[in-house]
Amino acid sequence: MMLFLFYITSAVAVFATVMMITRLNAVHGLLYLILSLLAAGVLFFLLGAHFAAVLEVIIYAGAIMVLFVFVIMMLNQGQKTTDQERIWLQPTIWIGPSVLAVILFAEMLIVIVSGGNAETGQIVDSKQVAIALYGPYLLAVELASMLLLAGLVGAYHLGKPMLKKTLGKRA
Repeated sequence: MMLFLFYITSAVAVFATVMMITRLNAVHGLLYLILSLLAAGVLFFLLGAHFAAVLEVIIYAGAIMVLFVFVIMMLNQGQKTTDQERIWLQPTIWIGPSVLAVILFAEMLIVIVSGGNAETGQIVDSKQVAIALYGPYLLAVELASMLLLAGLVGAYHLGKPMLKKTLGKRA
């Protein structure tokens, strides 16, 4: 049963990733990216890595995706893009990601209710993860955080001239 759920979750993750890559609209791609990250969290859960699953959902599918949404919103691409967004964000667009998310949710309910045993392995607590990340890989973790910060600042500065032009016309 667990193997079957693993394959379904893997298929959802691969499909969501392909859909994310092929979307022309950044917001649609972002929706599928969130779904792909949620599927990765379910995969971690099915493999018995509960801590990694929680981190995947909270940090990646939660915090970083909210950051991406803010960056996309700060780009402020103009009225033409806003009008096209209204057309693209009709309820029919949400059917694909919603169906895939319901599949993942149903899988989690099946696993929790059936009490199925996930893959057994060594339990790793958060202290061991922190020591492993911030010990030998401290520089890599700090560089990754600086790269995210640089992307955020760059997106802000790209959207800033457009914001000044928009506000200048109103005044």
